[in-house]
Amino acid sequence: MVLRIAVLGGGNGCFAAAVDFTEAGHEVRLWRTDPAAAAAQNAQGDIIGVKDSRGQREVRIAAITADLARAVRGAQLILCPAPATSHAALAPLLAPVLEDGQVVFLPPGTLGSVMLAQALHAARPGARVAFAETGTLPWLARKHGQHRVAITIRAKRLPTGVFPLSLAAMARPVLEAAFPGVIEDCGDALSGALMNAGPIIHPPLITMNAGPLEHFERWDIHNEGTQPAIRRVTDALDAERIAVREALGYRGPHFPLADHYAKSGPEWMYGRGSHDRLTDSGDWRERIILSDHRYMREDVRLGLSLLCDAGRAAGVPTPLASAFLAIGGAICGEDFSAARTLTSCGLPEDRAGRERVLCHGF
Repeated sequence: MVLRIAVLGGGNGCFAAAVDFTEAGHEVRLWRTDPAAAAAQNAQGDIIGVKDSRGQREVRIAAITADLARAVRGAQLILCPAPATSHAALAPLLAPVLEDGQVVFLPPGTLGSVMLAQALHAARPGARVAFAETGTLPWLARKHGQHRVAITIRAKRLPTGVFPLSLAAMARPVLEAAFPGVIEDCGDALSGALMNAGPIIHPPLITMNAGPLEHFERWDIHNEGTQPAIRRVTDALDAERIAVREALGYRGPHFPLADHYAKSGPEWMYGRGSHDRLTDSGDWRERIILSDHRYMREDVRLGLSLLCDAGRAAGVPTPLASAFLAIGGAICGEDFSAARTLTSCGLPEDRAGRERVLCHGF
């Protein structure tokens, strides 16, 4: 199936998506929020340079535009790999231009799929648009300059939840066409949100390495920062996530983060050896500003506040998640505790009401 795909944003994942979908034969329209950035790429012939295991080349995108309506019009799939911190601003912009029959995919989402759906149905009750989210970005990628991206790894398995679940039969063939053999059904959107790898891997890395991150000009958080003590904490934090999933009634596989680092056993996310390839690339040796970085603003502030709230709803204690949430808030001088909750995303507090909305929508 050849798709018309809108990719929203101009970050690492957006460039990787635009390149891969184009080379797979799909028609891609890339929406840049900055008109000047879109104009600069238009002047270069809508070209994105790419470097990956196949070498270096240039890929011409069907359209690069600062007009969101133009990007979304007629698209079967709308991919939004932008940070969860952008969802509140994106929701009112996207809602008026969505069309019935479209699929909106957030990789990952931190329950942003439900937030975007809520904005859509407030603007147009009864709209028939499917939203989905998964546990990680489908690419490990870094931009090199304004018009070039390096793709180190592509995802092997993406556990994906759909909102509302009643539209899963509409969403899954489109997602499968975009990511052949990669999408794995994990049920509803909350299940998909609780597969998010970022709030498990990144909070220990960015908080437990705060000293060297502030000391060194450039430091690889995934290399020097991933020491055995931190790995043990990551595994314990992941055990809290899995306990919350089980208490909410979600069955396995729960895709434990230990698989990301293991040399044998089940594979998900980016597959065997991905951590070594990530560090070997050198692309993650960078300057990290603790209070501004995506790992802090998205994964600690939003991801862990959602995990803690889901734990409260499930009656499961989340001491490590709560501790990292408090530490991150102290580093940034903010209260992170309720930055993203089930109710702030639009889900009812009671279990029956929550499950009804997850299944049937607003």
